[in-house]
Amino acid sequence: MGHLSTHVLDTMNGCPAAGMRVTLQRIDAGGTHTLQVLVLNDDGRNPGGQLLDAAAMVAGRYRLLFEVAPYFRARGVVLPDPAFIDTVQLDFGMADAAGHYHVPLLVSPWSYSTYRGS
Repeated sequence: MGHLSTHVLDTMNGCPAAGMRVTLQRIDAGGTHTLQVLVLNDDGRNPGGQLLDAAAMVAGRYRLLFEVAPYFRARGVVLPDPAFIDTVQLDFGMADAAGHYHVPLLVSPWSYSTYRGS
């Protein structure tokens, strides 16, 4: 049974990105459709668990929007205006609706990296 999850780590402060706002969207021929908007918990994860569970998994194109600058400003980090990284937009595909897709983000105000986790 497939699922989609995410986990965000704040590499500037060496901790989970608790309080960061994240939006999950599906992209199809009709445009972009918001599936979920959430605020990460103390562990930097969706407080509701998986972003998509087996019943909601559909192969296709998706987008995660991570609101980086508002998160760091809320932590008291002084950022330029405009911030170097405001929102990380991560477009990705899920080819297998029965697959496990974990999308971690490692982020600071000046850099980020991601990969397909397990």
